[in-house]
Amino acid sequence: MRFNPFAPAFRQDPYPQYAALRAEPPIRTLGMWVLTRHADVLAVLRDRTFSAELIPALVARHGGAVDTDLILRLGRASLVFTDNPAHARLRGLVNRVFTRAAVAELEPLVRELAQRRVGGLGHDLMAEVAAPLPVEVLCTWLGLPAELHGQVAGWTHEIRFLLEPGMVRVDDLERVARVVATFAAALREVRAPGLLRELAGARTAGGDRLTEEETALLGVMCFVAGTETTAALIGNAALAVLRGPVLAAEQVPAAVRETLRHESPLQMTTRIATRDVEVGGARIAAGDQVLLCLAAANRDPAVFADPDTFDPSRGSGTHLGFGFGMHGCLGGALAELQARAVLDALVRGPDLRLAGEVRWQTESLIVRSPQALPVSVAVGAQ
Repeated sequence: MRFNPFAPAFRQDPYPQYAALRAEPPIRTLGMWVLTRHADVLAVLRDRTFSAELIPALVARHGGAVDTDLILRLGRASLVFTDNPAHARLRGLVNRVFTRAAVAELEPLVRELAQRRVGGLGHDLMAEVAAPLPVEVLCTWLGLPAELHGQVAGWTHEIRFLLEPGMVRVDDLERVARVVATFAAALREVRAPGLLRELAGARTAGGDRLTEEETALLGVMCFVAGTETTAALIGNAALAVLRGPVLAAEQVPAAVRETLRHESPLQMTTRIATRDVEVGGARIAAGDQVLLCLAAANRDPAVFADPDTFDPSRGSGTHLGFGFGMHGCLGGALAELQARAVLDALVRGPDLRLAGEVRWQTESLIVRSPQALPVSVAVGAQ
């Protein structure tokens, strides 16, 4: 069995390869174990002895060829890349302000922005709605000044490559370090009310608080972890609706949840074993990297009936679109809110149709979304 995530055919349609991998014991390739079965992926996500501290491993692999101290500090200030006790400390502080109630308060803003963008939609739903909306929402919530709104998407795209297994080179680290420094410096200057100021003011019962740098780096990671994946969720959900039967307004929340399972925006994530362990028949040694194919697990027929069919009426099940457990996506509720707002606007708006071939983006191995979503108003629609 071979697994080549760089192959053009895989980038356009990975699901036949995922199905073949699920039918066999886990394989080791590209220096990693590849897990595709729902039970195996869930077992690793639940097992806290598997480490998420990938930035130190990435830096060590490049042997100190560049100054990576700031990248290491970004990792230490990130919920994505930390293990306990550091993760528990950060989560305890962030959870004081990044709550479901706080996200719910954003709903009027999110719906207004989504309706405005869908109402002004020209030809490409991906470029005009899905990609800019998450950036606009986060910029507003964090309290960023208007002059930064046009810059953060580019900065985020550069830094996001730290999440890509096996794609980062020495010159990438040099560039990313410069961008992190620029982005963090800009966020340290933000004084307006918003999530950044709330993070800076958060305190534990024992008086612990985030440093100024930790606050800025957490702001950076809000964009890195929460904009391109949310754009992918919006694009994937919109594509499913455009390809499927007419969706009623009350079906929108279920359609978003089914998108997370059927066309997972985050296709895969990586862990490092800290002990010898057996998973799915594979004997994984301490220090081995493990590639968790979330999208493959989400189409496992052992868990989901007729898994390759997009069916909003199915039960939610245990989809892994937002990961699971300690490192489950903190921004999942906000991502779902934005996708629901866009689908609501589409359902209540003009009758749109796909206006061309849909190709999938190829820049990222771990994010799956259309490169573009060409649309037009159906003939005779008002």
